[in-house]
Amino acid sequence: MNRFLETCGRVGLRITPQRTEIFRKVASTAEHPDAETIHRGIRKRMPHVSLDTVYRTLHRLAEEGIILELQLAGGPVRFDANMVPHGHFMCTACGLIRDFPSVDLADFKPPQKVRNWGELRSSHLEIRGICAECLARCGRQRN
Repeated sequence: MNRFLETCGRVGLRITPQRTEIFRKVASTAEHPDAETIHRGIRKRMPHVSLDTVYRTLHRLAEEGIILELQLAGGPVRFDANMVPHGHFMCTACGLIRDFPSVDLADFKPPQKVRNWGELRSSHLEIRGICAECLARCGRQRN
């Protein structure tokens, strides 16, 4: 919550009850929820918050670098409040997303050729595969 409050203050983003609750919902789980899941979760405490407000708020928080947006091919945009350098394992069968730490990512510097293309704002490591549970359901072994 401190990072949320500090960043909002630094970028001049008003701290509203809706923004606070939406951030709190994203930050309270490692499941990388989508906007509709977040909306369902906060409606228990804030029944009048619209899905549109949730979408706009999530995208604004991502724009300001308060949360990350993740896109699994063919699925909805998911959100992550973990801003420590890390990668994501994404199951292409069930949509599970799990964080993994990496010291190498904290020190990653894109090649000069990439930096010459323009102003770099972020980088992200994503590993796609099939999770252990999906492999077990299919009767396949992990390699």
